[in-house]
Amino acid sequence: MSRAEGGGAVSARRGLAPGDEERPRAFALLGSQLAVLFRRRRTWAMLGALALVPVLIAVAVRVTDAGTPGDGPAFLSSIADNGLFVAFTALSVSVPLFLPLTLSVVAGDTIAGEASLGTLRYLLIAPASRVRVLAVTYAGVVAFALAATLAVVLAGVGIGAVLFPIRDVTLLSGDTVDAGGFVLRTLLLVGYTSLSLLGLGAIGLFASTLTTVPVGAMAATVVLAAAGQIADALPQLAWLHPWLFSHYWLGFGDLLREPIAWGSYASDALLQLAYVAVFGALAYGRFTTKDVLS
Repeated sequence: MSRAEGGGAVSARRGLAPGDEERPRAFALLGSQLAVLFRRRRTWAMLGALALVPVLIAVAVRVTDAGTPGDGPAFLSSIADNGLFVAFTALSVSVPLFLPLTLSVVAGDTIAGEASLGTLRYLLIAPASRVRVLAVTYAGVVAFALAATLAVVLAGVGIGAVLFPIRDVTLLSGDTVDAGGFVLRTLLLVGYTSLSLLGLGAIGLFASTLTTVPVGAMAATVVLAAAGQIADALPQLAWLHPWLFSHYWLGFGDLLREPIAWGSYASDALLQLAYVAVFGALAYGRFTTKDVLS
């Protein structure tokens, strides 16, 4: 009897289909990946630094009356009238720089970090297929993107409520929504921003499979994030803009209208999924054919 047939026979005796035993292993591996990620001091240091962005913005506006119309980032002039706008302003500040920077650190450290520590080989014989390891590792990157965005938004709402009055939110379209409408749009903003980072996360994952030096993969991902935004700002490259992974990063303003304009959300989702598919395939091709010696 072959090994596969023997495994199937054992599963059958236990009343399980052969594939049923793989699911607990996959969930266990995912749980282990998330536990390792969120137990690291570096992860919490980055989340804490992101949470400081709205705090600094709110304190600056409170102390200096910096919310002059037309100056500073989007929504800044509205903070003094409504503390809920701290979260929106912090997102508009964090999306171009701080969120991509922290995500690049996490994504670049995925495979390369395990290799540099000498634990990648043991992870692959756990047993866990390389495809599963790659998928679970990317799931950790996605989880961090969500956690990072939540850190900015929740800290913004909290400090805004402490330092400024809280009122119904006046949207960009001039309509006003109550607390329920604000919560809905805030959740959509968190989802939009997290979604916008998926393409960069896939690029970082691919870069991480190319080296055993995590810093190199992190730096390459950060440079590509900056290069994408620079290219997106050049009118001479207008033909390229819709294909850049960073093109829709600041398109969440469409969610602050009544009715909600879903065009940017749909376009961003399609673009990010395309990047995930392309760079996920590249990462798969590299990782599944890579000699793991450490």
